Amino acid sequence: QEDLEALIAEFQSLDAKKTQVIESSCPPPSPRLNGSLSAHPEKDELILFGGEYFNGQKTYLYNELYVYNIRKNSWSKVEIPNPPPRRCAHQAAVVPTAGGQLWVFGGEFASPNGEQFYHYKDLWVLHLATKTWEQIKASGGPSGRSGHRMVACKRQLIIFGGFHESARDYIYYNDVYAFNLDSFTWSKLVPSGIGPAPRSGCQMATTPEGSIIIYGGYSKQRIKKDVDKGTLHTDMFLLKTEGAGKEEDKWAWSRLNPSGVKPTPRSGFSVAIGPNNRSLLFGGVHDEEEEESIEGDFFNDIYFYDVGKNRWFPGQLKGPKSEKRKRRRGRQAEAEGAEDEDMEKQHPQGPVEIVKEVVAEDGTVMTIKQVISGPAEEKERSESEEEEEDGALSQQVEPCPRSNAMLAVKHGILYVYGGMFEVGDRQFTLSDLYSIDLHKMEEWKVLVEMDPKAQEWLEESESDEEEDDTEGAEGGEEESSEEESEDEGGEEQHPSVQPDEKHEDYQSRTEQYWIKLARSNMGPDAKEKKVVKVAHAMAKTFYEDSV
Repeated sequence: QEDLEALIAEFQSLDAKKTQVIESSCPPPSPRLNGSLSAHPEKDELILFGGEYFNGQKTYLYNELYVYNIRKNSWSKVEIPNPPPRRCAHQAAVVPTAGGQLWVFGGEFASPNGEQFYHYKDLWVLHLATKTWEQIKASGGPSGRSGHRMVACKRQLIIFGGFHESARDYIYYNDVYAFNLDSFTWSKLVPSGIGPAPRSGCQMATTPEGSIIIYGGYSKQRIKKDVDKGTLHTDMFLLKTEGAGKEEDKWAWSRLNPSGVKPTPRSGFSVAIGPNNRSLLFGGVHDEEEEESIEGDFFNDIYFYDVGKNRWFPGQLKGPKSEKRKRRRGRQAEAEGAEDEDMEKQHPQGPVEIVKEVVAEDGTVMTIKQVISGPAEEKERSESEEEEEDGALSQQVEPCPRSNAMLAVKHGILYVYGGMFEVGDRQFTLSDLYSIDLHKMEEWKVLVEMDPKAQEWLEESESDEEEDDTEGAEGGEEESSEEESEDEGGEEQHPSVQPDEKHEDYQSRTEQYWIKLARSNMGPDAKEKKVVKVAHAMAKTFYEDSV
């Protein structure tokens, strides 16, 4: 703990040398997850703060502040003196006071090896009009934590849950605190009724009446020495106050039993408030224990919760108008322009699993299992039907499945930035930016594409010298490509696609190359049948991308 505090103090002393605000245009931020993305209350801007990045050997924490200009589709970096220390898994909430304020509470700092954690309990406010950070020191607030949730409700910040982890133990919380934005004082709420079990990473949203909604989350318990059992919560609660948002108001918990199509169990999902006071949930992961390993199913779907109707429904893409006519063929019951009532009635006929592969520049395959909750008939159409539609569906852009992404909504448009997914022991951290109009739900737009060059993964077995040479998110790819070429008997690059070469010939010629590459990424214990399957998928993906 002392070592981490010393490291944080060292970073803060470097930040203290900044004496003036410097705003400069810059490329999109580097890959990260567990940061915060917030919509500016007055400008067409999104504000990105903090986050983390792990390259297989080293954990990086950030306290940089980036601003995304929606109209110009451009990023700028804003360096402000005396910012909060580096952190991730914090919470940020925007209020429109005095030209806009961004409030930040808690989060965690990790040691470079990712084995020690320091949990913050500090409260900061960024004055957007003057571009100044201010730490608010008030007693009686929550203990240090990360993975908690915070929302602005009337003239208060309400904080719920989270967890604290030390080298020996961990604890999950279900307490509720309120920070008064007028008196700058903390109060611990003691609601009546039975509330949620302790958890982190839940959905927390406000209602127009000033109540709080809690859904889902994750927690774990130690069932015996060195054995933990994780729980994906799927329950839902309402925290209601009878007063007008005063400190002495009485609060009460009650359980909600929503109708409709609920999200499939998951953790690591991201949340935002959409139009018409609908809270939304995006992505996440469902970890499945397979033999002695854990394999995660990652998601890129959207679920809406309608507060007024106490109903969940999946956000299903309608597709651009030019594609609607093609899609109508062979359909009788579904009207493309249907409003929410119709969308809510479309109950899925069982989840449909889609497997995608993404190949990084170093040849590493990322196998993404995606479970779609929409109607099965739409996903199970024959290849001939898809060909009739001129490949319109297959060409649709969408963010790849992920967890721990950053969300913001501005003018009814949802923005999704970054996050991560895993393949085996490798973590694939993202830096892309997508948007979708929540009013129309027609199609995703890619604003910043994922850059394979930004990907780096250093295996634990690599030497310390390589780690010392690595700075930031650069420098790992050359070493890994050399290592691969040795393993593969001197092959230095992917087999190239020859002009007019048939797909079958290409796959045959390169099959052994891809099998070696797949085995090197999946490990020696991978089953041969699975290795061959992944190798074929890699070859197919590489061929299609090259063409």
